[in-house]
Amino acid sequence: VHHMFTVGIPQLAQAFFSMASMLVAIPTAIQVFAWLATLWTGRVVWGLPMLWILGFLIIFVAGGLTGVMLALVPFNWQVHDTHFVVAHMHYVLVGGMLFPLIAGLYYWLPHVSGRMPSELLGRWAFWLVFIGFNMTFLLMHLTGLLGMPRRIYTYQAGLGWDWLNLLSSIGGFVMAIGIGMLIVDLLLHFRFGRLAPRNPWNADTLEWAVAMPVSTYNFISLPQIHSRHPLWDQRQLPEQLENGQGGLTGIQAERRVTWGSDAVTGQVQEIVHVPSNSWIPLQTGVLLAITCLGLLTKFYWVALAAALLGLLVVLRWSWHNGGHPHAAPLRADDPRSPPLHSRTCDGPGRWGMLSTLLANGSLFACLLFGWFYFWTVSPQWQVPAQAPLAAMPLLLSGVLLSAAALYYRRLVACLCRGQGAGLATGLWICAALGLAHALALLWLLLAADLAPRSLAHDAALAVMLGYLLFHGALTALLTALQARRVQLGYVGVELPYEPVVLQPLWSYSLVVFWISFAAFILMPMAW
Repeated sequence: VHHMFTVGIPQLAQAFFSMASMLVAIPTAIQVFAWLATLWTGRVVWGLPMLWILGFLIIFVAGGLTGVMLALVPFNWQVHDTHFVVAHMHYVLVGGMLFPLIAGLYYWLPHVSGRMPSELLGRWAFWLVFIGFNMTFLLMHLTGLLGMPRRIYTYQAGLGWDWLNLLSSIGGFVMAIGIGMLIVDLLLHFRFGRLAPRNPWNADTLEWAVAMPVSTYNFISLPQIHSRHPLWDQRQLPEQLENGQGGLTGIQAERRVTWGSDAVTGQVQEIVHVPSNSWIPLQTGVLLAITCLGLLTKFYWVALAAALLGLLVVLRWSWHNGGHPHAAPLRADDPRSPPLHSRTCDGPGRWGMLSTLLANGSLFACLLFGWFYFWTVSPQWQVPAQAPLAAMPLLLSGVLLSAAALYYRRLVACLCRGQGAGLATGLWICAALGLAHALALLWLLLAADLAPRSLAHDAALAVMLGYLLFHGALTALLTALQARRVQLGYVGVELPYEPVVLQPLWSYSLVVFWISFAAFILMPMAW
Protein backbone atom coordinates (compact mmCIF):
# COMPACT_ATOMS: atom_id res chain seq x y z
CA VAL A 1 0.00 0.00 0.00
CA HIS A 2 2.87 2.40 0.72
CA HIS A 3 3.58 2.65 -3.02
CA MET A 4 0.21 4.33 -3.54
CA PHE A 5 1.22 7.54 -1.75
CA THR A 6 3.72 8.72 -4.37
CA VAL A 7 2.00 7.87 -7.66
CA GLY A 8 0.01 11.09 -7.94
CA ILE A 9 -3.39 9.87 -6.79
CA PRO A 10 -5.82 12.42 -5.28
CA GLN A 11 -5.70 13.31 -1.60
CA LEU A 12 -9.00 11.50 -0.96
CA ALA A 13 -7.47 8.24 -2.15
CA GLN A 14 -4.32 8.89 -0.13
CA ALA A 15 -6.43 9.37 2.99
CA PHE A 16 -8.23 6.10 2.27
CA PHE A 17 -5.02 4.11 1.83
CA SER A 18 -3.50 5.73 4.90
CA MET A 19 -6.51 4.76 6.99
CA ALA A 20 -6.50 1.21 5.60
CA SER A 21 -2.80 0.85 6.43
CA MET A 22 -3.29 2.05 9.99
CA LEU A 23 -6.27 -0.21 10.58
CA VAL A 24 -3.97 -3.22 10.16
CA ALA A 25 -2.43 -2.28 13.51
CA ILE A 26 -5.68 -2.99 15.39
CA PRO A 27 -6.02 -6.77 14.80
CA THR A 28 -2.24 -7.12 15.04
CA ALA A 29 -2.22 -5.41 18.44
CA ILE A 30 -5.02 -7.70 19.60
CA GLN A 31 -2.91 -10.68 18.55
CA VAL A 32 0.14 -9.39 20.41
CA PHE A 33 -1.78 -8.83 23.64
CA ALA A 34 -3.41 -12.25 23.28
CA TRP A 35 0.04 -13.84 22.98
CA LEU A 36 1.27 -11.92 26.03
CA ALA A 37 -1.81 -12.97 28.01
CA THR A 38 -1.19 -16.59 27.03
CA LEU A 39 2.37 -16.36 28.33
CA TRP A 40 1.22 -14.58 31.49
CA THR A 41 -1.32 -17.27 32.39
CA GLY A 42 0.88 -20.19 31.31
CA ARG A 43 3.90 -21.92 32.78
CA VAL A 44 6.73 -20.58 30.67
CA VAL A 45 9.74 -22.85 30.11
CA TRP A 46 12.71 -20.76 29.02
CA GLY A 47 14.01 -23.29 26.53
CA LEU A 48 15.03 -22.83 22.93
CA PRO A 49 11.46 -22.45 21.58
CA MET A 50 10.70 -19.65 24.01
CA LEU A 51 13.90 -17.81 23.11
CA TRP A 52 12.85 -17.69 19.46
CA ILE A 53 9.32 -16.63 20.47
CA LEU A 54 10.81 -13.80 22.54
CA GLY A 55 12.82 -12.68 19.52
CA PHE A 56 9.68 -12.89 17.40
CA LEU A 57 7.72 -10.64 19.75
CA ILE A 58 10.44 -8.00 19.92
CA ILE A 59 11.24 -7.88 16.20
CA PHE A 60 7.67 -8.23 14.93
CA VAL A 61 6.33 -5.49 17.19
CA ALA A 62 9.15 -3.18 16.10
CA GLY A 63 8.31 -3.89 12.46
CA GLY A 64 4.65 -3.18 13.13
CA LEU A 65 5.46 0.19 14.67
CA THR A 66 7.50 1.25 11.65
CA GLY A 67 4.56 0.11 9.52
CA VAL A 68 2.32 2.60 11.31
CA MET A 69 4.94 5.26 10.62
CA LEU A 70 4.87 4.40 6.91
CA ALA A 71 1.08 4.73 6.93
CA LEU A 72 1.47 8.48 7.62
CA VAL A 73 1.41 10.13 4.21
CA PRO A 74 3.89 13.01 4.90
CA PHE A 75 6.39 10.64 6.52
CA ASN A 76 5.95 8.14 3.71
CA TRP A 77 6.81 10.80 1.16
CA GLN A 78 10.18 11.25 2.86
CA VAL A 79 11.23 7.60 3.22
CA HIS A 80 9.52 6.07 0.21
CA ASP A 81 11.79 3.73 -1.76
CA THR A 82 14.60 4.09 0.79
CA HIS A 83 16.34 1.62 3.08
CA PHE A 84 13.77 2.51 5.76
CA VAL A 85 11.19 0.53 3.79
CA VAL A 86 13.68 -2.34 3.37
CA ALA A 87 14.23 -2.44 7.12
CA HIS A 88 10.50 -2.38 7.84
CA MET A 89 9.77 -5.25 5.45
CA HIS A 90 12.53 -7.43 6.91
CA TYR A 91 11.43 -6.75 10.48
CA VAL A 92 7.92 -7.87 9.59
CA LEU A 93 8.83 -10.83 7.38
CA VAL A 94 11.80 -12.24 9.30
CA GLY A 95 10.40 -11.38 12.71
CA GLY A 96 6.90 -12.50 11.85
CA MET A 97 7.77 -15.66 9.91
CA LEU A 98 11.33 -16.94 10.40
CA PHE A 99 11.57 -16.60 14.19
CA PRO A 100 8.24 -18.30 15.04
CA LEU A 101 8.93 -20.94 12.37
CA ILE A 102 12.22 -21.87 14.04
CA ALA A 103 10.50 -21.78 17.45
CA GLY A 104 7.89 -24.24 16.24
CA LEU A 105 10.59 -26.41 14.67
CA TYR A 106 12.48 -26.66 17.96
CA TYR A 107 9.25 -27.17 19.91
CA TRP A 108 7.90 -30.13 17.92
CA LEU A 109 11.22 -31.61 16.82
CA PRO A 110 11.16 -34.30 19.57
CA HIS A 111 7.98 -35.67 17.99
CA VAL A 112 9.88 -36.30 14.75
CA SER A 113 13.26 -37.52 15.98
CA GLY A 114 12.61 -38.64 19.54
CA ARG A 115 15.66 -36.61 20.59
CA MET A 116 16.36 -33.19 22.10
CA PRO A 117 18.42 -30.47 20.37
CA SER A 118 21.60 -29.09 21.91
CA GLU A 119 20.95 -26.25 24.33
CA LEU A 120 24.47 -24.88 23.82
CA LEU A 121 24.42 -24.80 20.02
CA GLY A 122 20.80 -23.67 19.98
CA ARG A 123 21.38 -20.70 22.28
CA TRP A 124 24.49 -19.62 20.40
CA ALA A 125 22.54 -19.84 17.15
CA PHE A 126 19.69 -17.75 18.52
CA TRP A 127 21.83 -14.95 19.90
CA LEU A 128 23.98 -14.75 16.78
CA VAL A 129 20.88 -14.57 14.56
CA PHE A 130 19.12 -12.08 16.84
CA ILE A 131 22.13 -9.77 17.21
CA GLY A 132 23.16 -10.10 13.58
CA PHE A 133 19.65 -9.40 12.31
CA ASN A 134 19.20 -6.25 14.37
CA MET A 135 22.72 -5.11 13.55
CA THR A 136 21.91 -5.47 9.86
CA PHE A 137 18.42 -4.05 9.59
CA LEU A 138 18.08 -1.70 12.57
CA LEU A 139 20.81 0.45 11.07
CA MET A 140 18.99 0.46 7.74
CA HIS A 141 16.34 2.65 9.33
CA LEU A 142 19.05 5.28 9.80
CA THR A 143 20.45 4.95 6.28
CA GLY A 144 16.91 5.30 4.97
CA LEU A 145 16.31 8.44 7.01
CA LEU A 146 19.60 9.75 5.64
CA GLY A 147 18.21 9.32 2.13
CA MET A 148 19.82 6.12 0.86
CA PRO A 149 17.55 4.63 -1.81
CA ARG A 150 17.06 0.90 -2.04
CA ARG A 151 18.15 -1.33 -4.92
CA ILE A 152 21.50 0.35 -5.50
CA TYR A 153 24.81 -1.48 -5.34
CA THR A 154 27.21 1.48 -5.12
CA TYR A 155 27.21 5.13 -4.12
CA GLN A 156 29.58 8.06 -3.67
CA ALA A 157 31.60 8.40 -0.48
CA GLY A 158 30.89 11.13 2.03
CA LEU A 159 27.10 10.81 2.11
CA GLY A 160 27.08 9.54 5.70
CA TRP A 161 26.12 5.99 4.75
CA ASP A 162 29.57 4.36 4.76
CA TRP A 163 29.97 3.29 8.38
CA LEU A 164 26.29 2.32 8.71
CA ASN A 165 26.50 0.02 5.70
CA LEU A 166 29.77 -1.44 6.98
CA LEU A 167 28.13 -2.33 10.29
CA SER A 168 25.11 -3.74 8.45
CA SER A 169 27.42 -5.94 6.38
CA ILE A 170 29.16 -7.20 9.51
CA GLY A 171 25.75 -7.94 11.03
CA GLY A 172 24.80 -9.92 7.93
CA PHE A 173 27.84 -12.16 8.38
CA VAL A 174 27.04 -12.61 12.08
CA MET A 175 23.48 -13.65 11.21
CA ALA A 176 24.77 -16.06 8.56
CA ILE A 177 27.05 -17.72 11.13
CA GLY A 178 24.05 -18.08 13.45
CA ILE A 179 21.96 -19.70 10.71
CA GLY A 180 24.85 -22.08 10.02
CA MET A 181 25.01 -23.09 13.69
CA LEU A 182 21.25 -23.59 13.66
CA ILE A 183 21.48 -25.96 10.69
CA VAL A 184 24.36 -27.87 12.33
CA ASP A 185 22.35 -28.23 15.54
CA LEU A 186 19.29 -29.54 13.73
CA LEU A 187 21.33 -32.05 11.72
CA LEU A 188 23.49 -33.35 14.57
CA HIS A 189 20.68 -33.79 17.04
CA PHE A 190 19.16 -36.63 14.98
CA ARG A 191 22.28 -38.70 15.74
CA PHE A 192 23.78 -37.30 18.94
CA GLY A 193 20.87 -35.63 20.76
CA ARG A 194 19.77 -37.09 24.07
CA LEU A 195 16.58 -39.12 24.06
CA ALA A 196 13.52 -36.94 24.56
CA PRO A 197 11.38 -37.65 27.64
CA ARG A 198 7.62 -37.58 27.46
CA ASN A 199 6.42 -33.96 27.43
CA PRO A 200 9.88 -32.32 27.62
CA TRP A 201 8.43 -28.79 27.80
CA ASN A 202 5.84 -29.55 30.51
CA ALA A 203 3.17 -28.51 28.02
CA ASP A 204 -0.57 -28.78 28.63
CA THR A 205 -1.75 -29.85 25.17
CA LEU A 206 -2.65 -33.37 24.11
CA GLU A 207 0.07 -33.97 21.50
CA TRP A 208 2.53 -34.38 24.38
CA ALA A 209 0.52 -37.20 25.95
CA VAL A 210 2.21 -39.76 23.69
CA ALA A 211 5.71 -41.19 23.88
CA MET A 212 8.58 -39.90 21.72
CA PRO A 213 8.91 -40.42 18.78
CA VAL A 214 5.26 -40.60 17.88
CA SER A 215 3.89 -43.82 16.43
CA THR A 216 2.24 -43.76 13.02
CA TYR A 217 -1.21 -44.13 14.55
CA ASN A 218 -0.72 -41.15 16.92
CA PHE A 219 -3.25 -41.95 19.68
CA ILE A 220 -4.36 -45.46 20.58
CA SER A 221 -7.57 -43.96 21.94
CA LEU A 222 -9.06 -40.48 22.08
CA PRO A 223 -9.32 -38.82 25.51
CA GLN A 224 -12.17 -37.09 27.25
CA ILE A 225 -10.92 -33.86 28.78
CA HIS A 226 -12.47 -31.53 31.31
CA SER A 227 -10.38 -28.34 31.14
CA ARG A 228 -8.25 -26.13 28.91
CA HIS A 229 -5.06 -27.68 30.32
CA PRO A 230 -5.62 -31.45 30.21
CA LEU A 231 -2.04 -32.58 30.87
CA TRP A 232 -1.74 -30.27 33.87
CA ASP A 233 -5.11 -31.11 35.38
CA GLN A 234 -5.34 -34.82 34.41
CA ARG A 235 -1.92 -36.25 35.27
CA GLN A 236 -2.94 -39.84 34.57
CA LEU A 237 -4.16 -39.06 31.07
CA PRO A 238 -1.09 -40.38 29.14
CA GLU A 239 -1.24 -43.75 30.90
CA GLN A 240 -5.00 -43.98 30.37
CA LEU A 241 -4.62 -43.36 26.65
CA GLU A 242 -1.89 -45.98 26.29
CA ASN A 243 -4.12 -48.50 28.07
CA GLY A 244 -6.96 -47.81 25.63
CA GLN A 245 -9.17 -46.10 28.23
CA GLY A 246 -10.68 -43.66 25.75
CA GLY A 247 -12.85 -43.43 22.69
CA LEU A 248 -12.47 -44.92 19.19
CA THR A 249 -10.25 -47.76 20.34
CA GLY A 250 -11.45 -50.06 17.56
CA ILE A 251 -11.47 -49.84 13.77
CA GLN A 252 -14.83 -49.86 11.99
CA ALA A 253 -15.00 -50.82 8.30
CA GLU A 254 -11.26 -50.10 7.98
CA ARG A 255 -11.97 -46.37 8.26
CA ARG A 256 -9.75 -43.69 9.72
CA VAL A 257 -11.98 -41.66 11.97
CA THR A 258 -11.85 -38.98 14.62
CA TRP A 259 -14.37 -37.19 16.79
CA GLY A 260 -16.27 -34.13 15.65
CA SER A 261 -17.25 -31.83 18.52
CA ASP A 262 -19.36 -28.75 19.02
CA ALA A 263 -17.31 -25.58 18.60
CA VAL A 264 -18.79 -23.96 21.72
CA THR A 265 -19.43 -26.76 24.22
CA GLY A 266 -16.82 -29.26 23.07
CA GLN A 267 -19.35 -32.10 23.28
CA VAL A 268 -18.87 -34.94 20.80
CA GLN A 269 -21.51 -34.74 18.08
CA GLU A 270 -20.30 -37.04 15.31
CA ILE A 271 -17.56 -39.30 14.09
CA VAL A 272 -15.65 -37.73 11.21
CA HIS A 273 -14.32 -40.04 8.53
CA VAL A 274 -10.89 -38.81 7.42
CA PRO A 275 -9.22 -39.85 4.14
CA SER A 276 -6.92 -42.83 3.83
CA ASN A 277 -3.66 -42.97 1.90
CA SER A 278 -4.02 -41.45 -1.55
CA TRP A 279 -1.99 -39.83 -4.31
CA ILE A 280 -4.85 -37.48 -5.18
CA PRO A 281 -3.81 -34.60 -2.85
CA LEU A 282 -0.29 -34.62 -4.32
CA GLN A 283 -1.66 -34.77 -7.86
CA THR A 284 -3.97 -31.85 -7.10
CA GLY A 285 -1.12 -29.78 -5.67
CA VAL A 286 1.13 -30.47 -8.67
CA LEU A 287 -1.59 -29.50 -11.14
CA LEU A 288 -2.35 -26.34 -9.17
CA ALA A 289 1.34 -25.42 -9.21
CA ILE A 290 1.48 -25.99 -12.99
CA THR A 291 -1.59 -23.77 -13.38
CA CYS A 292 0.01 -20.93 -11.43
CA LEU A 293 3.34 -21.26 -13.22
CA GLY A 294 1.58 -21.32 -16.57
CA LEU A 295 -0.20 -18.06 -15.76
CA LEU A 296 3.00 -16.43 -14.52
CA THR A 297 4.99 -17.46 -17.59
CA LYS A 298 2.08 -16.65 -19.97
CA PHE A 299 1.70 -20.23 -21.18
CA TYR A 300 -2.06 -19.89 -20.89
CA TRP A 301 -2.96 -23.12 -22.70
CA VAL A 302 -0.76 -25.06 -20.29
CA ALA A 303 -2.45 -23.31 -17.36
CA LEU A 304 -5.91 -24.03 -18.77
CA ALA A 305 -5.11 -27.71 -19.38
CA ALA A 306 -3.66 -28.11 -15.88
CA ALA A 307 -6.68 -26.36 -14.35
CA LEU A 308 -9.12 -28.66 -16.16
CA LEU A 309 -7.14 -31.75 -15.15
CA GLY A 310 -7.05 -30.45 -11.59
CA LEU A 311 -10.82 -30.03 -11.62
CA LEU A 312 -11.25 -33.63 -12.79
CA VAL A 313 -8.90 -34.90 -10.07
CA VAL A 314 -10.78 -32.93 -7.39
CA LEU A 315 -14.13 -34.26 -8.63
CA ARG A 316 -12.75 -37.81 -8.52
CA TRP A 317 -11.52 -37.10 -4.99
CA SER A 318 -14.96 -35.94 -3.88
CA TRP A 319 -16.65 -38.91 -5.55
CA HIS A 320 -15.12 -41.30 -2.99
CA ASN A 321 -16.25 -39.25 0.02
CA GLY A 322 -19.43 -39.29 2.03
CA GLY A 323 -21.76 -42.21 1.44
CA HIS A 324 -19.65 -43.98 -1.17
CA PRO A 325 -19.55 -47.74 -0.40
CA HIS A 326 -15.78 -47.56 0.03
CA ALA A 327 -16.12 -44.83 2.66
CA ALA A 328 -19.27 -45.35 4.70
CA PRO A 329 -21.07 -48.70 4.42
CA LEU A 330 -24.28 -48.55 6.42
CA ARG A 331 -23.85 -52.01 7.89
CA ALA A 332 -20.66 -50.92 9.68
CA ASP A 333 -22.28 -48.28 11.92
CA ASP A 334 -22.15 -48.83 15.67
CA PRO A 335 -25.51 -47.80 17.18
CA ARG A 336 -23.79 -47.03 20.50
CA SER A 337 -21.48 -44.42 18.93
CA PRO A 338 -22.20 -40.94 17.59
CA PRO A 339 -23.29 -40.91 13.94
CA LEU A 340 -20.83 -40.71 11.09
CA HIS A 341 -20.64 -37.14 9.83
CA SER A 342 -22.12 -38.13 6.45
CA ARG A 343 -25.30 -39.16 8.31
CA THR A 344 -25.79 -35.63 9.70
CA CYS A 345 -26.67 -32.19 8.34
CA ASP A 346 -23.59 -30.57 9.83
CA GLY A 347 -19.90 -31.30 9.75
CA PRO A 348 -16.44 -30.16 8.68
CA GLY A 349 -17.34 -29.93 4.99
CA ARG A 350 -20.03 -27.32 5.62
CA TRP A 351 -17.67 -25.23 7.72
CA GLY A 352 -14.98 -25.66 5.08
CA MET A 353 -17.37 -24.38 2.43
CA LEU A 354 -18.33 -21.37 4.57
CA SER A 355 -14.67 -20.53 5.21
CA THR A 356 -13.85 -20.82 1.51
CA LEU A 357 -16.75 -18.56 0.58
CA LEU A 358 -15.61 -16.02 3.16
CA ALA A 359 -12.23 -15.78 1.43
CA ASN A 360 -13.99 -15.84 -1.94
CA GLY A 361 -16.14 -12.93 -0.82
CA SER A 362 -13.03 -10.86 -0.15
CA LEU A 363 -12.05 -11.29 -3.81
CA PHE A 364 -15.51 -10.17 -4.89
CA ALA A 365 -15.25 -7.18 -2.55
CA CYS A 366 -11.99 -6.21 -4.27
CA LEU A 367 -13.80 -6.29 -7.62
CA LEU A 368 -16.52 -4.00 -6.30
CA PHE A 369 -13.93 -1.71 -4.75
CA GLY A 370 -12.13 -1.38 -8.07
CA TRP A 371 -15.41 -0.55 -9.81
CA PHE A 372 -16.38 2.20 -7.36
CA TYR A 373 -12.80 3.41 -7.05
CA PHE A 374 -12.93 4.66 -10.63
CA TRP A 375 -16.06 6.63 -9.88
CA THR A 376 -14.55 8.47 -6.89
CA VAL A 377 -10.93 9.19 -7.84
CA SER A 378 -10.83 9.26 -11.64
CA PRO A 379 -12.67 12.37 -12.90
CA GLN A 380 -11.99 11.57 -16.57
CA TRP A 381 -13.53 8.10 -16.23
CA GLN A 382 -17.25 7.79 -16.86
CA VAL A 383 -19.85 5.15 -17.66
CA PRO A 384 -20.63 4.91 -21.39
CA ALA A 385 -23.95 6.40 -22.45
CA GLN A 386 -24.92 3.09 -24.08
CA ALA A 387 -24.34 0.10 -21.80
CA PRO A 388 -22.49 -2.72 -23.62
CA LEU A 389 -24.46 -5.35 -21.70
CA ALA A 390 -28.12 -6.09 -22.34
CA ALA A 391 -29.88 -5.73 -19.01
CA MET A 392 -32.91 -7.90 -19.79
CA PRO A 393 -31.04 -11.15 -20.65
CA LEU A 394 -28.90 -10.68 -17.56
CA LEU A 395 -32.05 -10.16 -15.50
CA LEU A 396 -33.59 -13.36 -16.92
CA SER A 397 -30.45 -15.32 -16.06
CA GLY A 398 -30.76 -14.00 -12.53
CA VAL A 399 -34.35 -15.22 -12.36
CA LEU A 400 -33.17 -18.70 -13.39
CA LEU A 401 -30.48 -18.63 -10.71
CA SER A 402 -32.95 -17.43 -8.07
CA ALA A 403 -35.41 -20.19 -8.88
CA ALA A 404 -32.66 -22.83 -8.73
CA ALA A 405 -31.15 -21.54 -5.47
CA LEU A 406 -34.49 -21.25 -3.67
CA TYR A 407 -35.64 -24.65 -4.90
CA TYR A 408 -32.33 -26.21 -3.81
CA ARG A 409 -32.73 -24.65 -0.37
CA ARG A 410 -36.19 -26.21 -0.08
CA LEU A 411 -34.83 -29.62 -1.11
CA VAL A 412 -32.12 -29.47 1.56
CA ALA A 413 -34.60 -28.41 4.25
CA CYS A 414 -36.87 -31.35 3.39
CA LEU A 415 -33.92 -33.73 3.30
CA CYS A 416 -32.78 -32.72 6.80
CA ARG A 417 -36.35 -33.33 8.03
CA GLY A 418 -36.17 -36.87 6.68
CA GLN A 419 -38.23 -36.21 3.53
CA GLY A 420 -36.29 -37.44 0.51
CA ALA A 421 -39.06 -38.08 -2.02
CA GLY A 422 -38.18 -36.74 -5.46
CA LEU A 423 -34.71 -35.67 -4.35
CA ALA A 424 -32.90 -36.83 -7.49
CA THR A 425 -35.45 -35.20 -9.80
CA GLY A 426 -35.28 -31.96 -7.85
CA LEU A 427 -31.50 -31.89 -8.01
CA TRP A 428 -31.56 -32.50 -11.76
CA ILE A 429 -33.98 -29.58 -12.13
CA CYS A 430 -31.66 -27.33 -10.09
CA ALA A 431 -28.68 -28.42 -12.18
CA ALA A 432 -30.58 -27.69 -15.40
CA LEU A 433 -31.61 -24.23 -14.20
CA GLY A 434 -28.04 -23.52 -13.10
CA LEU A 435 -26.72 -24.66 -16.47
CA ALA A 436 -29.19 -22.41 -18.29
CA HIS A 437 -28.05 -19.52 -16.09
CA ALA A 438 -24.39 -20.23 -16.91
CA LEU A 439 -25.08 -20.52 -20.65
CA ALA A 440 -26.92 -17.20 -20.59
CA LEU A 441 -23.92 -15.55 -18.94
CA LEU A 442 -21.58 -17.14 -21.49
CA TRP A 443 -23.74 -15.81 -24.34
CA LEU A 444 -23.71 -12.33 -22.80
CA LEU A 445 -19.94 -12.42 -22.42
CA LEU A 446 -19.39 -13.48 -26.03
CA ALA A 447 -22.06 -11.26 -27.56
CA ALA A 448 -21.22 -8.07 -25.68
CA ASP A 449 -19.06 -5.55 -27.49
CA LEU A 450 -16.44 -5.32 -24.74
CA ALA A 451 -12.87 -4.08 -25.05
CA PRO A 452 -11.30 -5.24 -21.77
CA ARG A 453 -7.74 -4.59 -22.95
CA SER A 454 -8.31 -0.92 -23.69
CA LEU A 455 -11.16 0.20 -21.40
CA ALA A 456 -11.18 -0.21 -17.62
CA HIS A 457 -14.98 -0.12 -17.65
CA ASP A 458 -15.19 -3.08 -20.02
CA ALA A 459 -12.47 -4.94 -18.14
CA ALA A 460 -14.47 -4.70 -14.92
CA LEU A 461 -17.62 -5.93 -16.69
CA ALA A 462 -15.75 -8.84 -18.27
CA VAL A 463 -14.27 -9.91 -14.95
CA MET A 464 -17.69 -9.64 -13.31
CA LEU A 465 -19.31 -11.83 -15.97
CA GLY A 466 -16.47 -14.34 -15.79
CA TYR A 467 -16.74 -14.47 -12.01
CA LEU A 468 -20.48 -15.10 -12.12
CA LEU A 469 -20.10 -17.60 -14.96
CA PHE A 470 -17.51 -19.62 -13.05
CA HIS A 471 -19.70 -19.87 -9.95
CA GLY A 472 -22.83 -20.66 -11.93
CA ALA A 473 -21.17 -23.41 -13.95
CA LEU A 474 -19.43 -24.90 -10.90
CA THR A 475 -22.65 -24.94 -8.88
CA ALA A 476 -24.57 -26.61 -11.71
CA LEU A 477 -21.86 -29.24 -12.20
CA LEU A 478 -21.66 -30.12 -8.50
CA THR A 479 -25.45 -30.31 -8.28
CA ALA A 480 -25.56 -32.69 -11.25
CA LEU A 481 -23.01 -34.90 -9.50
CA GLN A 482 -25.17 -34.85 -6.38
CA ALA A 483 -28.20 -35.91 -8.41
CA ARG A 484 -26.27 -38.83 -9.84
CA ARG A 485 -25.06 -39.84 -6.38
CA VAL A 486 -28.67 -39.85 -5.17
CA GLN A 487 -29.55 -42.25 -7.98
CA LEU A 488 -26.66 -44.53 -6.98
CA GLY A 489 -27.66 -44.50 -3.31
CA TYR A 490 -24.68 -42.47 -2.09
CA VAL A 491 -26.91 -39.58 -0.94
CA GLY A 492 -30.36 -39.76 0.60
CA VAL A 493 -32.36 -39.52 3.81
CA GLU A 494 -29.77 -41.61 5.67
CA LEU A 495 -26.89 -39.75 3.98
CA PRO A 496 -28.02 -36.09 3.76
CA TYR A 497 -24.64 -34.47 4.34
CA GLU A 498 -23.37 -33.60 0.87
CA PRO A 499 -26.30 -31.46 -0.37
CA VAL A 500 -26.02 -29.51 2.88
CA VAL A 501 -22.37 -28.77 2.11
CA LEU A 502 -23.27 -27.48 -1.35
CA GLN A 503 -26.14 -25.25 -0.27
CA PRO A 504 -23.98 -22.25 0.87
CA LEU A 505 -22.45 -22.15 -2.62
CA TRP A 506 -25.90 -21.74 -4.16
CA SER A 507 -26.74 -18.96 -1.69
CA TYR A 508 -23.41 -17.22 -2.29
CA SER A 509 -23.82 -17.36 -6.07
CA LEU A 510 -27.29 -15.86 -5.75
CA VAL A 511 -26.16 -13.02 -3.47
CA VAL A 512 -23.14 -12.00 -5.54
CA PHE A 513 -25.20 -12.09 -8.74
CA TRP A 514 -27.76 -9.59 -7.52
CA ILE A 515 -25.10 -7.40 -5.91
CA SER A 516 -23.26 -7.39 -9.24
CA PHE A 517 -26.47 -6.64 -11.14
CA ALA A 518 -27.17 -3.68 -8.87
CA ALA A 519 -23.60 -2.33 -8.92
CA PHE A 520 -22.70 -2.88 -12.57
CA ILE A 521 -26.08 -2.44 -14.29
CA LEU A 522 -28.64 -0.57 -12.19
CA MET A 523 -26.38 2.05 -10.60
CA PRO A 524 -24.81 3.19 -13.92
CA MET A 525 -28.31 3.39 -15.45
CA ALA A 526 -29.49 5.60 -12.58
CA TRP A 527 -26.34 7.73 -12.44
